[in-house]
Amino acid sequence: VQLVESGGGLVQPGGSLRLSCAASGFTFSWYHMSWYRQAPGKERELVAAISNIGGNTNYADSVKGRFTISRDNAKKMVYLQMNSLKPEDTAVYLCEARGAYSEEEFWGKGTLVTVSS
Repeated sequence: VQLVESGGGLVQPGGSLRLSCAASGFTFSWYHMSWYRQAPGKERELVAAISNIGGNTNYADSVKGRFTISRDNAKKMVYLQMNSLKPEDTAVYLCEARGAYSEEEFWGKGTLVTVSS
């Protein structure tokens, strides 16, 4: 099982980034997918989640209207489009898979997003 995040980097406030998470080793469409983030000295927090067949999404209040989560079950990919980025969005962003029909949970290692001028 692997979840590999990519797309992080340094961006100026107001800019955009698109994170990707590539999944392998499990039946992707059987898993809800989420993006979490963890900033230095802070607890990990849920950013956005999407149901296993993509019909339902939810977002942290702090990112509503700025971030969009999506998935492509055929490609086994999940994405996070991040617009209007703020310095407080700076964190390591992690991809999480949680079984829709089981208790299994998998995590990626994360990708660093830094929002700074």
